This record gives sequence, structure tokens and C-alpha cells, in this order.
Amino acid sequence: MGNIPEEKTSFVGRGTELRLLEGALEEHRLITLTGSGGVGKTRLALRAAERARGHVERRAPEWAGVPVGPAHGRPYPDGVWWVDLSPLYDERTLLITVSDTVGLSDHSLRMPIEALCEWLADRRLLLVLDSCDRVVAACRHLVGELLTAAPGLTVLTTSRQPLGVSGEHVLDVTPLPLEGPGDVLMLFRDRAVTAAPGLRLDDTATAAAAVRICRELEGVPLAVELACAQLDSRSVEHMADLLTSRLTSRLDTLTHDSVWPQRHRALRTAIGWSHELCAPLERLLWARLSVFGGDIDPQDAVAVCTGGPLTADAVLQALEGLAGRSVLRHDGARYRMLDTIREYGAMWLTELGEDKPLADRHAAHFADLARLAHTGWPGPEQVGWYRRITDTHADLCAALNHLLAHEPETAVEMAGRVAFFWSCCGHLHEARIYLEHALDAAREPGPHRTRALWALGVTVMLQGDHEGAYRLGERCATAAWRDQDPESMLSAAYLLSLTCLMMGRAQAGFTVSDRALRERPADPFDSPSQLRCRLVRIFSLTALGRLDESREQAEELRRVCLERGECWTRAYADYQLALIHLLQGRPYEAEAHARSMVSGKEELGDSFGIALGLDLLAASVAAQGDGERAAHAYGTGQAFWRMVGHPQRGTPELAPVRAECERQARAAAGNPAYEDAFHRGLVDDGQSGLARALRGHFPGA
Repeated sequence: MGNIPEEKTSFVGRGTELRLLEGALEEHRLITLTGSGGVGKTRLALRAAERARGHVERRAPEWAGVPVGPAHGRPYPDGVWWVDLSPLYDERTLLITVSDTVGLSDHSLRMPIEALCEWLADRRLLLVLDSCDRVVAACRHLVGELLTAAPGLTVLTTSRQPLGVSGEHVLDVTPLPLEGPGDVLMLFRDRAVTAAPGLRLDDTATAAAAVRICRELEGVPLAVELACAQLDSRSVEHMADLLTSRLTSRLDTLTHDSVWPQRHRALRTAIGWSHELCAPLERLLWARLSVFGGDIDPQDAVAVCTGGPLTADAVLQALEGLAGRSVLRHDGARYRMLDTIREYGAMWLTELGEDKPLADRHAAHFADLARLAHTGWPGPEQVGWYRRITDTHADLCAALNHLLAHEPETAVEMAGRVAFFWSCCGHLHEARIYLEHALDAAREPGPHRTRALWALGVTVMLQGDHEGAYRLGERCATAAWRDQDPESMLSAAYLLSLTCLMMGRAQAGFTVSDRALRERPADPFDSPSQLRCRLVRIFSLTALGRLDESREQAEELRRVCLERGECWTRAYADYQLALIHLLQGRPYEAEAHARSMVSGKEELGDSFGIALGLDLLAASVAAQGDGERAAHAYGTGQAFWRMVGHPQRGTPELAPVRAECERQARAAAGNPAYEDAFHRGLVDDGQSGLARALRGHFPGA
């Protein structure tokens, strides 16, 4: 259980440090690996985390009654979780990033720190916070709160400085030694042969040159890796001569001590050396790529970095050149830039006078991406757009931060377009933060502001504040009337009708949605709000007991969504059909639609929707008389409800259905068997439990 990143290269040396770290993890609850940039803190933490996860995979489940703890070599029964903090520039997003990583997609109105503390309170896990440097103060506060609230939590952090939390155990990671076991020459040989497979390192002159390089670079692993990446086109002797004869004065002129202190001299030299050995267009691209906050998609790089001598083809070619020199690292189809490499590129971008223009271009590109995603939401690429929004999350946040400071009207437009994606996939707190800030910063009325009000209302409703959502719906309706924009009017109707429905006012929900659709008759796919209003009208019909009408409309809506390849609305049409079939005594048909609903929500990454669907799946199975399978599905559903920070929710008519089907399942299975199967679903890894529920069997069945 966990999310440890894959190690892309071999792990060399560090045997002593690894033993010390593993010993510290047994004795201390907070360990911080400190050291200069590029010294290997992340790789050491990654190897320790991977070894800890090996213990997790061999553990006995908690429900089996086997004691779990350090004495049994299994200290983390709830997993090892890795949080990469390097993209963070804003302390506000720290809590949300950590919560997302450990599986908490909080939909509640609680403060995020309160929700995270509650989520971790009874868990025993290892939380690794990598690259705390930009948010040290926020990490200090967060870690202190979490360690107090969660006695079973162990935290491992990497940072260039200690956090300063009481009880912190600090291990300083030093450069690799020049002699002895696990020395830097072992790393040099490993990386050199990888870069240049035909390279021979056994003759005297080459071996001496390798020693010169490692000594000049003071054993800093990242510096050595950057050096070895050049050996595909240069001899070791030539590289040693270059390193010892160039760059020092130029680097000292370029560098500011607040960014590159004295202890980073070797790394600074190696990065500068790699920079000098890059082709001119590669150097220019390196500088321009520093505006990205997360992993880099090649097409995004083309859109943001093309200009002047850098054509689109030249950008793609330079990306591969930089990857070949270890300036960038492949991560699937995307590229990753280490924080220290990004800092160096940012300094050159400032030297070139392009920092502001590139930040503007970056923000404009991701604002355009939000427009395209919004436009494509109802179509066959909907799932792809959800994944695209997820993949570019760090850069969307960076773009919004820039626009809030420099172009607030564009920030309102962008936040209103991207927030519905975020709110559906658990980023409710971020959606609310950016929407509220954008609405405060830009007061110009119009459809963009109305859309932002609507998105804020949806976010607030999903957090459970129905009264607040209704008030925002009224504001949205007033703004839409002023705009005289059909899409704004339908959006306001959707928000008001759904909020009425959630408050138990089904007739009002039906009246608002039905009137809006009758006043603006159109094809369901004429706009996103056409689809959404049709869906909430179906919900209202079900709540009113008009099941035949609701079923007919739901089947028609599902059909057109399948024809167009739309997933979000289709999944909720399946949800309604499952509920209707269940209410009308057809549990097998209900199960089929519940499975379809859960599968669709899984594609979108919508934990809230998965939780709703699992409840209906469990109820359908219970109505068939299979109590143990229903109990396991109920337990898995409860695990997802915990992820979103709510007890079971949904429209009001669902509660009595759930209660009755749970009673049937207990009666069919018997209390002991029911409780055992429920607990298996509850404590299972969320994705594994979901897969078992969809396959229709559970462990021990």
C-alpha cells in the first residue's frame, strides 16, 4: 500500500547511511535528511521507503489478529506514502497536496488540517515529505500537528535545513567519499557505462581522469551524474580538462549566495558545466522550461517555449538533447526537471530578461488549456480532459497565481472553467480558494464572473453547505439574468435545482430544472448545462416517486451520452437507473447499472461518485440475498466515504434504501459473517477493494 516512485537508475553506495536511517525509523517518529542540493537525500529516502514498503507487502491484515509493529518487522500496516513538494511555491497548497497523496479527497467544510489529522489519527504509516525547502515553515507546523494527532505516524522529510520540530532526528547526508566502500568512483563507473556503453575505464589515464572529475565535483552525486551524461560524445580525459579549466568566474558572477550558498559550489559548477556543454538552443530551452511548476508535456513545452530561434521542431529536439544530458529526466511521455536544475535555469531566464514574458506566456497557455477543456467537457474526449487537468495540476495552479497578480479578469475566467473539473475529483479546497480569490480580485460583471459564481456554488454544495450553495445559486441567477446568456441561466438553474433536491425539496428542484429546459429547448449536447439540467430533472422525478418517467428520461439520456462518448452524465444516469430498478424490485438490473456507474466514476477519478455507486452496488447485491458480498461492497464504499470526509451522502431518498438493504444483508449473512466481510472491504487498499467489488467477489469468498 502506498505510492513510492519507481527508481529509474541503480542505487549505488550509501550502505552505512541506509542502515543509520533504518535504525532511526525504528526509534524516532520524525527524521529529517539534510544536506546540500544534489547530494542524494531523495534517493536515500526513496530506497529506505522502498525497503519499508517491502515489509508492508508481507504484513498480516489488521483484522486477522496478528500483532503489527516494529518488533515484527512490519511497522507500517497502512502503507508508505511519498509526497513530492518540489513543485510547491505556495504554502496554501501544502495541506491539499499531502491530503491528495494519502488518499483524502476531503469534501467537507472542515479546515484541511483538521480533516487530515482525523484521517491519519488511527493509521500507522510512513509519510515521506520530499523537498521541503520552499515550504519549511508550513511543513514545520503541519508535521507538528500531524505527529500530535496521529500516534501511529512516522514522518521522513528531506530538506536543505532541519524543520525545527520538537523530537526531530536529523541525519546529515554528505557527498560520497572518494575512497572506500560505496565510493563516488563506483557511481561514476555505473553512470559512465550507462551513458557510453563502449567506454573503457580500466586504463591508467582514464582512471586518473575519472578521479580528477570526482575530486573536482567533491563527490556530489548529481554533479557526477551530470558529468557522466556528457561522455557519449567526449572522452573522460577531455571532460576532466574542461571541468578544471572553465566556468568558475562566470558562475560566481551569475550566482547569488541566497540561492546557491557556498556548500553548493560543486553542484553549481557541475550544473554550469553541463549548461556550457549544451547546444545554444538547449541552453535557451533550459531557461524557458524553468517557468513550469510540474512535469512537462512536450506539447506544452512547444506552446510555451517556442519563439525566436526556438522553432517547434527545435523545442522537441532540444528536449531530447537535455534528457540525454540528464538535465531532464523521462517520466513516461513527460519530462521531469529537478528543483536545483530549475533554479539554475530560472537564473538564466532572468539574465536574458525573459522571466516576465515567459511567465505571461505560460499563464496564457494554461488559461487556453482550461478553455479547451471546458469546451470539450461534454464530448468524447471528456475522460482525456480530466486526465489532462490532473496531469497539469501544478502548472494550472502556477498560472492562476500569476493571473491573480497580473490579470485578475483572466483569472476569473480560468478559475470558473477549471473548478468544475477540480470539484469533481476531490480538489474542493483548492477550487474554493482560487474561486474566492478570483471573485474578490475582479469585479467586472459578465458570463465569466457568473460561471465562477456557479462553480463556487457547486463546490460549496459538495462540501455539504446547502444553504450557502443556495445563496450562491440566487446570486448566480441574478447575474445570469443580467448577462442574458442562455448558458449562464441554465447553470444557475442547475445549481438551484440540485441544491433544492439535496435539501429535501424535490418538487422545487423539479420545477426549477424543468422550467429552465422548457424555456430553452435544445439538443442535450448544445451545452454542458443542458446535460446537467436534464440530469437533475431526472433526479427530481425519482425523488418525487415518478419512477417510470424518470426511468424513461434516464435511459434516453444514457443513450445519447453513450453515442457521444460522454462519461460524467452517463455515470449519473446509470446511478439513477440503478436506484429506480432497485426501488421497482429488479436488483440484477440495478447491479449492472451500479457497476457501470462506478466504472465511469473510476475513469474520471471521482471518489465521491465512486462512494455513491458502491452504496448502490452493495444494496443491489443485498437485495439479491448475497449478504457477504454486499457487506464487502458496503465496507469498500465506507472506505471511499472516509476518503471524501463525509458519512454516507446522496439525495435524501437513498438513505432508507441503504438502511433496508443493509438490514437484508445482515439477515442473509448473519452478523459475524457480515461484520467480517464489511471489515475486509473497509481495511483493504481502496483500489484493490474497488477492483474486487467490480469483479463481484471478495477475499475468502
